[in-house]
Amino acid sequence: MRDGESARRMLHGVVDQLVDAWRIRPEHGVTPVDADATEIRGWLDRYPLDQAHDIEDVVPDLLAALDRWTVHTDHPGYFGLFNPTPTWAGVAGELIAAAVNPQLAAWSHAPFAVEAEQRCVDLLAARLGLPGTAGGHLTSGGAEANLTAVLTALTQAFPSYATHGLRAVDAAPVFYASTESHLAWLKIAHATGLGREACRLVPADDRGRLDPAVLEAAVAEDRRSGRAPFLVVATAGTTGAGVIDPLPRITDVARAAGLRVHVDAAWAGAACLSDRLRPVLDGIERADTVTVDAHKWLSVPMGAGMFLTRDRAELGSTFSVSTSYMPARVDDTADPYTTTNQWSRRFAGLKLWLSLLAHGVAGYGAQIERDTELGRLLHAEVTRAGFRVINDTPLPVACATHPDAPDDAEESWRWHCDVAARINASGAAWVSPVRFCGRPALRACVISWRTGPSDITRLGRAMAEAIQLTSPDRLSR
Repeated sequence: MRDGESARRMLHGVVDQLVDAWRIRPEHGVTPVDADATEIRGWLDRYPLDQAHDIEDVVPDLLAALDRWTVHTDHPGYFGLFNPTPTWAGVAGELIAAAVNPQLAAWSHAPFAVEAEQRCVDLLAARLGLPGTAGGHLTSGGAEANLTAVLTALTQAFPSYATHGLRAVDAAPVFYASTESHLAWLKIAHATGLGREACRLVPADDRGRLDPAVLEAAVAEDRRSGRAPFLVVATAGTTGAGVIDPLPRITDVARAAGLRVHVDAAWAGAACLSDRLRPVLDGIERADTVTVDAHKWLSVPMGAGMFLTRDRAELGSTFSVSTSYMPARVDDTADPYTTTNQWSRRFAGLKLWLSLLAHGVAGYGAQIERDTELGRLLHAEVTRAGFRVINDTPLPVACATHPDAPDDAEESWRWHCDVAARINASGAAWVSPVRFCGRPALRACVISWRTGPSDITRLGRAMAEAIQLTSPDRLSR
């Protein structure tokens, strides 16, 4: 273990190297083009874990390895998944949380940390329009937040579930999500014991939105078949295409059927910080529960999901437990181990709290609006490169096809994968192939606050060049 001075020297060295790497990142490619598992394992063999090493010597080598063998989500040319360049305030929050290492299971162990996280939750809940009774907590990510939504819904819909489990429920519980939703819902159905068939994937309409009429029919059919519907999941910003489901109409259908509503707004929920964009989320204020991931459009380091509920009392009824080895509860507080699925937990909210202090709601709103404007430029550049945008969303994500793509669906998929691989191999940008409503396409999303107009122009050129280099004979390989 290190003394204070050697720790200071080591940490200062790490910070200096990280900032230097960040500065020169745009000069390097986004994608590791030579990733090889055998070579990486050979590199790791140089540092056997059963021996001690000088970390000051290891760190430069480590950073070089990460530079070589990582898709750089902090690069302004990264147009991929929802992994943005983190704010520096968020990075500082991670360092502080790791060094102080507060234990958030009990309020009395980390009173400041618990209260600071609640300020973040309260701000998001208010911006989303949830009532004063709302509450919530930080999670490891959207999957845990969405799992919490299902556990909470089961507990409220079936009073005996919390104690006796699914065996005490007379009919098979089922819940509904769009075919374009995040398929973590299948894993959640599996993990809760419902079984994957309990997640009823409702066909989306031709715009990729959950169809309220089809939903209504599916609920009625399941009830006629003896099943027990209990929850409808709407998505505000689908992963593939940024589509926002018709939240008001879906909520009307759910309420008429006596079902709870959860909105998975893991990405687009951040739009609530912009007064101009908040209307795209209209209807979310009527939801029973909501997921928002701070490590997506709020640009803090992973993982920082958030689960929000319009009735904070539901958290206790879902997760409450009492044991003598935990500290006694402090009046007018709640111990997080009694209101979340986690027990021991790190101070995940510090990076969000510091980022909000650094930029404020106005700063975040301006950045989100800027990204949205860049999304319009993205559509224009993609079109200029010969592609056709096929998704319809107010968010900065484009799914695009090309007239040269084969008509056959599987050949078209291989063709789009080939074009994406060529774009990524260029180092200029990173995009992904996607199936939107069953149609193969290329997907590009503005997610990094480092991205500017020149990066989008560079992506357009890379797309046009990839098309020129993609030959039909490669499709059979």
